[in-house]
Amino acid sequence: MPLPPYLDAKNRPRLAPVARLRFWWKAQTGQRQDRFAMLTPLAAVMLFLLVILSAFAYLRFEEIAREREAIQRDVEYTQQRLRLRLLEQQEQLMRFARELAARELSTDDFLVRAEAFANLFAEVQSLRWIDDKYQTRANYDPNGALIGASSKDALIRREAEETSNNFQLVRDVLLPIYSSPLKDPRGPSLVQLHLPLIDKTHFKGDLLVTYSVDAMFRYGVPDEVTSKYAISFLDGQSQLLAGTSLLEKTLKRRILPWANPVNAYQVPLSPVGNGLSLRGQAYRTSVGVIGSGLFWLVMILSAATAWLLVANWRHTRRRIQAQDALVQETAFRRAMENSMLTGMRALDMQGQITYVNNAFCQMTGWAEGELVGQTAPFPYWPKEDHDMLRGRLKEELSGQIAPSGLQFRVQRKSGELLEARLYVSPLIDAFGQQTGWMTSMTDITEPTRVREQLAASHERFTAVLEALDASISVAPLGSNELLFANKLYRLWFGAEAQGHLQLVAEAGVPALAHSDETQDTVDVFAGLPTDHLSEKEAESAEIYLGSLGRWLEVRTRYMGWVDGRLAQMVIATDITVRRLAEEQAEVQAQRAQASSRLITMGEMASSVAHELNQPLTAINNYCNGMVSRIKGDNITQDELLGALEKTGRQAHRAGQIIQRIRSFVKRSEPNRTIASVATMVAEALELAEIELRRRNVKLTQYVAPNLPNVMVDPILIEQVLLNLLKNAAESIDIAQKPTALRLIKLRVAPALVEDKPVIEFRVTDSGDGIAPEVMDKVYEAFYSTKTDGMGIGLSLCRSIVESHLGRMKAENIYNGSTSIGCCFTFWIPNPDPLSAPPAQRPKQPVFQVPP
Repeated sequence: MPLPPYLDAKNRPRLAPVARLRFWWKAQTGQRQDRFAMLTPLAAVMLFLLVILSAFAYLRFEEIAREREAIQRDVEYTQQRLRLRLLEQQEQLMRFARELAARELSTDDFLVRAEAFANLFAEVQSLRWIDDKYQTRANYDPNGALIGASSKDALIRREAEETSNNFQLVRDVLLPIYSSPLKDPRGPSLVQLHLPLIDKTHFKGDLLVTYSVDAMFRYGVPDEVTSKYAISFLDGQSQLLAGTSLLEKTLKRRILPWANPVNAYQVPLSPVGNGLSLRGQAYRTSVGVIGSGLFWLVMILSAATAWLLVANWRHTRRRIQAQDALVQETAFRRAMENSMLTGMRALDMQGQITYVNNAFCQMTGWAEGELVGQTAPFPYWPKEDHDMLRGRLKEELSGQIAPSGLQFRVQRKSGELLEARLYVSPLIDAFGQQTGWMTSMTDITEPTRVREQLAASHERFTAVLEALDASISVAPLGSNELLFANKLYRLWFGAEAQGHLQLVAEAGVPALAHSDETQDTVDVFAGLPTDHLSEKEAESAEIYLGSLGRWLEVRTRYMGWVDGRLAQMVIATDITVRRLAEEQAEVQAQRAQASSRLITMGEMASSVAHELNQPLTAINNYCNGMVSRIKGDNITQDELLGALEKTGRQAHRAGQIIQRIRSFVKRSEPNRTIASVATMVAEALELAEIELRRRNVKLTQYVAPNLPNVMVDPILIEQVLLNLLKNAAESIDIAQKPTALRLIKLRVAPALVEDKPVIEFRVTDSGDGIAPEVMDKVYEAFYSTKTDGMGIGLSLCRSIVESHLGRMKAENIYNGSTSIGCCFTFWIPNPDPLSAPPAQRPKQPVFQVPP
């Protein structure tokens, strides 16, 4: 008979293991099937017999194990009783030994106490008092002999040697020691206990106690244990010292190898140990007649079962013939149900459901009985989609459904909706006739949800990019194609890539030229790290774009596009407002500098007037004197020339004062030039001396010789230095220091700050210093410790110094816990420390010369 298509050779690898076994079974002949059908129950009977025998053996082994546990428990109990008895005796003997060590007992007292102890404990054979010289002081031995008559000399020698060795050992360790058992073939076996006699950590001798092993057995082993087990004491060579022992092999064991072996358990006898052990052996029980009876009963039952199997075989053959007729009918349905993972539904030509598989029922939530026989509208159709689905059903029955399938909604029995895709194919029977339509349905709810989430995520991402106040564009390298542009980019540059290329060019980012790779064997992008482009730092530049009239901050970076091409992303941010704010802030800073200079000159107005009054008064006096003498005609030409020269010098001096003040106050743009440090200090001091003289403050200065020139704005540096000197003078004046302490020190010298060469300016005053709570606020704008101060002096000074890449700091000078002044220091970078003479090059420390 030919095999059905789903069981032919080419489809065989796709079958499940159960289906493969069924296929193999169907491929066998009837005779072989009968043979296998007969062998299988027989194998089951043999397995049953094996299980019974295994269970019997297991129960027997369990019985033996319980016996072993019982003997182990009883032997350990016996060992514990012996141990406690020996420890009790050892404790009393140690008290006896302490009295001997303390010399509280005489020889007679020793014998009396030893006799009482031996009477109390029958296993004690003798007690012997040995001093530290190994001389016997007293010996209690009621038996008169320690061993039997035979081989007495040999055993005496062995005992003496053992006693001597143990005496040496107990003298070394100062602890109780048990000897190895001394076995006498015709007498009792003995064990010695050596107890050290110690007086204040000094060894005074040995108390030797001799035990009889046989007495230890008779008085130490409980009767209830000896009634159940053969208890024996063994030495290190497993030789019997006392007790009883069973033979390992008996007649029963030789006849029945599976008979119960002798259960035995052996443990060391504590605290003796040292080769003495306790062994217990269980007495044998019955041969196992009950077990043999069970075995034959199992054999009889197995034979009866085999006979029943023969009768069952004939009945099985008749059942197999009846089942063959059902195999072909159910093979198709089982194969389809077991192999298909998608929902399957069969419709007849009129649109009635004739079959659904388990996957379809699980997908819709309806049982097979609730679906088979139903016509449109089907239970799993949503009510709002009935009209649409009826039209789809007509197309399905007419064969007009596209091969790509139909997507529609399915309503579960619980009311939950899911998205499904339906594929339709004609259902052809075994005679080649179409009997209906077979549809396969797949649940696509999760893929649809993921696709919708991706679309929503893309929409949100695009909305964010469109709403950014920065222009974003992406273009591939070597091409004029624009891959992406947000709303602001399109507003500025349109939809072309020219704006992207213009931003890249204006930002100064080198672009790769386009090349025809068909004409070159080397890829133009070879060597670029396309796998890690997103981890590279973005390049940034600020440019002014005339076409837009805006300042833009342009950042570019390379990235791998979704299609694998290498692209360049450009982000352009409008920073016009920030640039205007920076320019306005710079203008305000210049105005603040000019205002500070005007305020400083306003405060120095009276002193300047006093300075100008001196040369003007001298000029007036010279002129009046010359007029008077000319009228009196009593002046010579040389005297007239001398007076005119002096008048000219005074006028020049007044002009210098006015010119210096005008150049300081005059508002001008920052002009950094190469300036001399000594010249800047001299010009600042020339203006500061007026204020210092007015406040009666003395200035000492140290300017290192041959200082290098620096690139600064000299007017601004002079303003900083003048402000610090003026503040120092005011601090001294406010502190009301005496004349001898009204002192300011100025020091200008090269130094090293953070391993960088600088020119250090240090102004130290002798005022009261700055309060600690104010120290952190002195540089804040509009904060002043003076009642009439504006609070912009030090803030402006620090801004000027930092604009020259320098730093400023202030610190108090203490004498103990009292502040005796303040020191302001600022640094200006030294452009070329090696340009100075070798003697003036910065070292560590730079200068040690006091100011």
